[in-house]
Amino acid sequence: MDTSLIIILIVIFLALAFDFINGFHDTANAIATSVSTRALKPRTAIMLAAVMNFVGAMMFTGVAKTIGGSVADPAKLDNGLEILVATLLAAIIWNLVTWWFGIPSSSSHALIGALAGAVFVGAGSENLNWSGFTTIIEGLIFSPLIAFAIGYVVMMVLKWVFAKRSPHTVNKGFRSMQVITAAIQAFTHGTNDAQKAMGIITFALVTANYQDNMDVPLWVKIAAATAMALGTSIGGWKIIKTMGTKIFKIEPINGFAADLSAASVIFGATLFHLPVSTTHAITSAILGVGSAKRFSAVKWGVAGRIVVAWVITIPIVAVLAGLIYIILF
Repeated sequence: MDTSLIIILIVIFLALAFDFINGFHDTANAIATSVSTRALKPRTAIMLAAVMNFVGAMMFTGVAKTIGGSVADPAKLDNGLEILVATLLAAIIWNLVTWWFGIPSSSSHALIGALAGAVFVGAGSENLNWSGFTTIIEGLIFSPLIAFAIGYVVMMVLKWVFAKRSPHTVNKGFRSMQVITAAIQAFTHGTNDAQKAMGIITFALVTANYQDNMDVPLWVKIAAATAMALGTSIGGWKIIKTMGTKIFKIEPINGFAADLSAASVIFGATLFHLPVSTTHAITSAILGVGSAKRFSAVKWGVAGRIVVAWVITIPIVAVLAGLIYIILF
């Protein structure tokens, strides 16, 4: 067995491992609000998220092509497989660290930052597609701001519409509707997040000359979708606790508004082939909804710590990926 085949098998394994970890790391994105309001039992919510993640992952590939070709051109990298190994190891390490401490950081930031850092160190700055990298970063920055704004507006509208209704009756109705929004949120998560591993594997296939374009093979789609669904089925309870209880006290109407707002942003990004952070989208939507409910109800100290994790993720994983590349190769 030649060396390149061994390395590409390692890349595929690590990409699917990243997808698996992404599944349980980001399970909270889809179900934290529905679990915290008792709209769904935890195990039921996780299984719903797993199924809908799989369905969403199988239906789109645009984000995969963006991930695989916008940061660097795989056909121009002689050491592309080694770069991907460093990328995936750095992203996996960061995801596990933030999961252990219950920090809802972004798997998307981790992967993009690690890929940029590994390309920069392993192939030089001239092989880093700065315009493509910048476009992705812009999407990652603006999507949470948009999610915050939509969450705020949606919650304000719902407050106005149901102002004269009994809070008990309103929340009872929205608790049932949360099942639908949780499913939609999990579906959109699959349409965007699972494609990132697909893009990395396809990047590896092009680098190793197994194919000459960024079209995602069916077996890659099935493998990535399955890995994410299996990871989701395990659940990330520490992050679910942070998202569902520590930002502000979420009621069913708030959970409905947050899930609907985040899902609209994520799915919109998928349609434009932009990788966004599902973690950022749902967290920002929760913050927007909480601000509309009552600004003082939001625990801004917790929110601040989450934002810090967002800001530091890309530079930390970029450096980590560069170091891993230097150590291993």
